[in-house]
Amino acid sequence: MKESAIKETAARLDDNKKYINSMHRIGRIGSVISLMFMMGIPLVVSMIFGLKPNWTTVASSASGLLAMFIPVALSEVLSYSPIFGIGSYIAFITGNVGNLKLPVAINTLQLADAQQSTDKGDTLVTIAVCVSSIITMIIIFIGVLLLVPLKPVLSNPYVQTSTLYILPALLGSLAISAFTPRTGKYNISNKVLAVIPMIIVLAVAKYLVHIEISKVQGIFIVFMIPVTIFTSKLLYKKKLIKVVDRETNKQEMPE
Repeated sequence: MKESAIKETAARLDDNKKYINSMHRIGRIGSVISLMFMMGIPLVVSMIFGLKPNWTTVASSASGLLAMFIPVALSEVLSYSPIFGIGSYIAFITGNVGNLKLPVAINTLQLADAQQSTDKGDTLVTIAVCVSSIITMIIIFIGVLLLVPLKPVLSNPYVQTSTLYILPALLGSLAISAFTPRTGKYNISNKVLAVIPMIIVLAVAKYLVHIEISKVQGIFIVFMIPVTIFTSKLLYKKKLIKVVDRETNKQEMPE
């Protein structure tokens, strides 16, 4: 009986490993194909119409953008991948990660009482990100068809003003998770304390050192990832942040 249970567990782990490897393989192939389309379309168009871009101008124009967006992209991969899991590939390929895919992933984990970086969490987040991407494409398709008929409505000053609050509303919904103790199968009390060091560093950088955060936000995020991890672990060891298993109602003790 014990041997059959061991064999069954080993077979399940083997199937799980095969699934994960296949998902990574598909994700890498999809990423390469996406890059080929992104880079290939402009090159094909320039070849068809005989356009020869001035590469010196392209390099000088792109250098400033790359200096800003490479750290942002790196920080997103480091901070978002543990949440998305296998769904990271489809999330980064389709874009709108911070303002669309991330809220979808976090809400999915909370509604399903699932933990990130688990089989259940990865599966649910991947499905949620795929559905979100499909809905986004449908909405864009409908928007393109209705762009001309809706032009008077979209150009209305009241509508244009309301669109300015879309991103703050999305970020506000993400901030709610910092104030709610429930995280998957655990209740984490005082977890908002983990945000305080980031706020302090941000305030010092902006108001004392006079750094324009919008220009170095990618570097700032990369810097704050280890700082937040270290301070959160320190607060946990000092028992200022407490983790309680919701099923057993037992507190997880720091090592």
